[in-house]
Amino acid sequence: MSNTQLHTPSVSILSDFKEITKMRLAISVVFSSVAGYFLGAETIDFVTVLLLAIGGYFMVGASNAYNQIIERDLDILMHRTMNRPIPAKRMSVNTAFIIASTFTLLGLIVLYIINPKTAMFGAISIFIYVSIYTPLKTRTPLSVFVGAFPGAIPFMLGWVAATNQFSIEAGTLFMIQFFWQFPHFWAIGWWLYDDYKRGGFFMLPTGKRDKGTAVQIVLYTIWTIMVSLIPVFGVTGKLYLTPVSGGIILILGLGMLYYAIQLYKNKDAQSAKKLMFASVSYITLLQIVYVLDKFIRQWI
Repeated sequence: MSNTQLHTPSVSILSDFKEITKMRLAISVVFSSVAGYFLGAETIDFVTVLLLAIGGYFMVGASNAYNQIIERDLDILMHRTMNRPIPAKRMSVNTAFIIASTFTLLGLIVLYIINPKTAMFGAISIFIYVSIYTPLKTRTPLSVFVGAFPGAIPFMLGWVAATNQFSIEAGTLFMIQFFWQFPHFWAIGWWLYDDYKRGGFFMLPTGKRDKGTAVQIVLYTIWTIMVSLIPVFGVTGKLYLTPVSGGIILILGLGMLYYAIQLYKNKDAQSAKKLMFASVSYITLLQIVYVLDKFIRQWI
């Protein structure tokens, strides 16, 4: 019994820290950044990879902590967020603010050590997410469009970290993740529609789980696949994808499109949940295929 009492506070503090910084989301963002770095780097500098991972985690963690401070009164209204550290009164707003501010400062310093452009894009990302996207979530469905900008930066950020320049290659990586955000977040918005409604969030393009939203999800899924295949045609500078890898991306994309069409047909939360998981699988596997394609070509 005494062991439980001894360990519970430390476990609670660690789990609250993970929750306030959204560790799983932060790790997925770091994964995107590192994939972008591997694509852009002539030779892999593992110190830079480590700095990118640490700096990226700090920036995402800061964004999420600020977000939870701003939305604390809304989080308490929703089932999925009411047990977060601030609404559950396990963490004070001041503590969360200290974490967010410290993470912002450390994140910018670490990214600046890589190069100033990387730090600049990191700063732009956190500013848009906290100052524009977060307030817009309760006002307009266009918040998803605004949120797609900081959401699309990580994949591109890795390339900038590797090359110290924003170019057609970085722009293409940005565009892939930008278009992907729409079916991904609208699937979440559809799946958790009732919970978002309790908090007063407008996530779906028409504001409803209707045919109009389902059609847009299908269209943006198609655009995501098309943009993902552009590097196959050799028009994106050093970012190139072999036709074989392009075929694999197409198959993955058609898999995601299948779930988008299922959502259009069924218009239910279960189909939306499946599409959400399919979209996460798509972007993760796409990044792996892109990186493997580059290194296999180099080895051959």
